[in-house]
Amino acid sequence: MTDTQTVADVMQEMQGKFKPEKAAGMTETFQFDITGDGGGQWYAKIADGSADFGEGTADDASVTITASDQDWIKIVNGQLNPQMAFMTGKIKVKGNIGLATKLGALFL
Repeated sequence: MTDTQTVADVMQEMQGKFKPEKAAGMTETFQFDITGDGGGQWYAKIADGSADFGEGTADDASVTITASDQDWIKIVNGQLNPQMAFMTGKIKVKGNIGLATKLGALFL
């Protein structure tokens, strides 16, 4: 990770790391609300083994994950454990918490 890596960069990395075999039969939408100067909103729509990423807000999010820009970059880069981040309040999850636990298997 470089000091200049942005949330947009790591969202693109997540798209490249997507594991379609882990999403077979799944139809869900992840919403990512990232706070801070480098933040923004992104979504990932999963439909039977494919993922469509976009910037903005998804109308039909199954789960919304909120984190700071720096914490999200650390999570995607493997420098911050997502479960620990959740337990310590660095990540907030709204909606299907069980689905949020599958994030690592799908994208990280």
